[in-house]
Amino acid sequence: MKFPVLALLAVSVLPHAGAASLACPDLASAVQVGACPTEEDLKYTFTGFCSDDARAYRGETDVCTDFEQYRKLKNVALWESADGVFDAYVSCDLPKNALKATKLSGVRVAKQGKLTLLICSYPNGVRFTYRTRALCTADSGVDCSVYPGSCMANCEGAP
Repeated sequence: MKFPVLALLAVSVLPHAGAASLACPDLASAVQVGACPTEEDLKYTFTGFCSDDARAYRGETDVCTDFEQYRKLKNVALWESADGVFDAYVSCDLPKNALKATKLSGVRVAKQGKLTLLICSYPNGVRFTYRTRALCTADSGVDCSVYPGSCMANCEGAP
């Protein structure tokens, strides 16, 4: 008689496999978790990054011809949604108050190897991403700036 009780207990603690709706983050509550690089750091890493011979042999020298292009690429800091589920590298040139006032413009799902990426797009090239091994679906044809409530994704086992 102990076996059915143990089986019932084991089933009750397993995660539910159903799909859950997942909304893109409101950037008003986003948090910067990484520091912006200093100008000295950028100049120092520019020299190291661009002196990599392997990069030159692969033809990846476009940002090495001009420090301002390199600075635009690397002058970023890590940000997270308030719940820590989504993250993004955001330009340090974008003022924090401007970022926090930014509204969602689109949502899409992409694959990267075995990972599913739920990508929430905002103006100024800002993209907050949720990464999971679960299957996600989203209606990427919706204009989120007009219909923000309809910009949701369904992910199996989402938080």
